[in-house]
Amino acid sequence: MSVGTSDSLSDRRRPDLPLVALLLERGQKRVYGGRMLDLSRLDLEEIATALEDQTDYEHRWLINPQTGEIVFWTTDGGIDGHTPADLDDLDLVGIDTLPSYVWYQDMADFAERISDAAAGRRLARVIQGRGAFRRFKNELHEEYPHLLQAWHAFRDVRARRRAVEWLVDNSLVDEEAGERFVTEHRDPDLP
Repeated sequence: MSVGTSDSLSDRRRPDLPLVALLLERGQKRVYGGRMLDLSRLDLEEIATALEDQTDYEHRWLINPQTGEIVFWTTDGGIDGHTPADLDDLDLVGIDTLPSYVWYQDMADFAERISDAAAGRRLARVIQGRGAFRRFKNELHEEYPHLLQAWHAFRDVRARRRAVEWLVDNSLVDEEAGERFVTEHRDPDLP
């Protein structure tokens, strides 16, 4: 499964390869092969936050493959904030940040799909070059506040889908449950 915005999980697999071979072909490993987590009990927003976190390399977001609990690890404070711990000693799965271009594409798609052509052109211009995320946010707040609710709904749906895709890719939730979730959570209609 990829980190894109496709609506189908199965179209990302090559049917001629078993899952393990497919993961190896993609340079991925099957992280966890135990009991699957219940998708409805997971905090998808928190997983999405971890996937988006581009702040620094002194911390990691991790998920407990047994419970689905998300923990925050730092080099100085471990997972409890006080006791340093080596990542290799923890039976947790690291949530690797997705590249910024994945999140950038949400802004570009939003600008392209809104019905206000002038606003769309303006938003498409402000995301060119460095500082695109900040400029996009500022432009929405200052010039197009009526689009904020639509932006948040659009962005949140995509972020939750990416969280589910990541969970399936890492064998933490059932692929069928992931497929169902993605199918039921399409991009919202935009004004």
